[in-house]
Amino acid sequence: MGLKQRIKKRNFEDVRIVRLLSKFSKKGSDFWKSVAERLSTPRSNRVMVNVGKLDRLASDDFVLVVPGKVLGTGIVLNKITVSAYSFSQTAVEKIEKAGGKVLTLEELFEKNSKGQKVKMVI
Repeated sequence: MGLKQRIKKRNFEDVRIVRLLSKFSKKGSDFWKSVAERLSTPRSNRVMVNVGKLDRLASDDFVLVVPGKVLGTGIVLNKITVSAYSFSQTAVEKIEKAGGKVLTLEELFEKNSKGQKVKMVI
């Protein structure tokens, strides 16, 4: 099933998801379309990643994108820039304490609609 059909078929209660999916699928690059496909899955099937894993995957030039939620388990030693649909409070505190940045998917899309120098973490 295509992304447009999935958006039409599913009855999303969250208005934010609907806006993101339509924005990513219409104006975004292939990267953003793949993020939209991951976000259009049921909430129980969305990605949940701990900050410890993000720290291991970090590289200086890339922004890590999580099409789901970032959780606070683990240690953050590197300056990482992370963009996700949602964050736990502990995750935000750990990332910012290490000197990193936390961005919503909307903020990153506005800055980088072409999807360059980003890595999706699934």
